[in-house]
Amino acid sequence: MSGASGTPYAAAVIRGLLDAGEAVDLVVSRAARLTILDETGISFRDAYWRADLANWLARDLDGADLAYWAAGDLAAGPSSGSYPAKGMVVVPASTAAVAGIALGLSKDLLQRAADVTLKERRPLVVVPRETPYTRSTLRHLLDLADAGAVVLPASPAFYHGPTEVQQLVDFVAGKVLDVLGVEHTLFRRWTGELGAARALAEK
Repeated sequence: MSGASGTPYAAAVIRGLLDAGEAVDLVVSRAARLTILDETGISFRDAYWRADLANWLARDLDGADLAYWAAGDLAAGPSSGSYPAKGMVVVPASTAAVAGIALGLSKDLLQRAADVTLKERRPLVVVPRETPYTRSTLRHLLDLADAGAVVLPASPAFYHGPTEVQQLVDFVAGKVLDVLGVEHTLFRRWTGELGAARALAEK
């Protein structure tokens, strides 16, 4: 997680990964801690990360395959290409994180892990939420796409007939999981039939 607004997207992705039985390595940038506090009222603390995460996700994490790495820990597992990982998601991705990853700055663990993901040719999904984009951010996003990353803006669809905000959030999270090849039931898929979602909602 980087410091952009959009903590519900991160929470939905984490829940989706855990529901699918995937192991999750979590990195929360310093700016993201402030965003979590601002948007949820929850303080995310290194010493109590598991309890704070459970509070944020509103679920019991006993038995969940979770690891947390401090953003300043450049010796952490995800900082090395030899650390086993299926891929990485930056959600939400701030413009600062996008720039740092595109330029290969590796100024913190989030940027370094993303750089490792690219060099190891693993899936990297970057979920920018900022709008509108400046020219420099557009160039950085293009550079990331050219490097092999998937740029997946937090842009929900409406064909699945959402009636609640969480369904819009889950749509974006589901698209992230699709890129990673993780099975989920976060949204109703397009069937090729116009009005199908509306018809179901009206039953």
